[in-house]
Amino acid sequence: MARNKPAAGTARPAAEAKPAVHPEIRPGQSIELLKELHILTRDGQLNQDSRRKLKQVYHLYQFIEPLLAEVLEQHGDLSLADHGAGKSYLGFILYDLFLKAKEAGTVYGIETRAELVARSRELAERLSFPRMRFLDVSVEESTRSTELPERIDVVTALHACNTATDDAIQFAFAKKARFVVLVPCCQAEVASVLRQNKNASFSMTPLSEIWRHPIHTREFGSQLTNALRCLQLEAHGYQVTVTELVGWEHSMKNELIIARHTGQPRKNAMERIEAILAELNLNELRSRFAC
Repeated sequence: MARNKPAAGTARPAAEAKPAVHPEIRPGQSIELLKELHILTRDGQLNQDSRRKLKQVYHLYQFIEPLLAEVLEQHGDLSLADHGAGKSYLGFILYDLFLKAKEAGTVYGIETRAELVARSRELAERLSFPRMRFLDVSVEESTRSTELPERIDVVTALHACNTATDDAIQFAFAKKARFVVLVPCCQAEVASVLRQNKNASFSMTPLSEIWRHPIHTREFGSQLTNALRCLQLEAHGYQVTVTELVGWEHSMKNELIIARHTGQPRKNAMERIEAILAELNLNELRSRFAC
């Protein structure tokens, strides 16, 4: 017997209505979290801007996920410390996409602003993310904190401003981290010393022409900072990869540094650091990089 078709213009019963499906969103992701991150609108929709944000999140995740999987496979557990965590967007995304479905692994968000730490704790409880911890301490203080394990597997620092990235590197050394993932930001220290020593540098080396103009001082100082950081990581037995992270948080600071500990230091890395600092009249920075 043929079924009766509903008359034209007749609305379907409410029970048959289906929620909006977004093929861009990975199965099992927390919709509430995506709303908190402003990737989904409050009514659960994706617009052009939020689609771009989602693409950026997945682009970042594709770099970090293999590192987490490798550690978890080898050790059966995983500890990740995110420095300068802010609202802990990175930690929440990593937990939601990778650790939520697993029985092991802990994310530690380290942030000095107490109000952001309190907000992250509340959100983790609301989302039922029990293996997320948040510490209201500086990066330097976290090295000595008893709330963190003696060893941390993965250290991240995304847009940790100025010398906070260097503190995160020192934290990674102290905690014998297997992987370090950095997106440096606002590197002002080296540029400041270049500017301070500019007149003396003119008589020392023609290379000072590279940073003679103020805009070049800033740009060269930023690039030099990251080059010194890479050498420092290599001197401590890390294999370093530098690439571009496009569009994360709509920032122009898109340099992504990924370091894997191999236990085989680059033999001349520290010598190179010393030579660069001497050549560019930056000896004041020896305690920052030549250690």
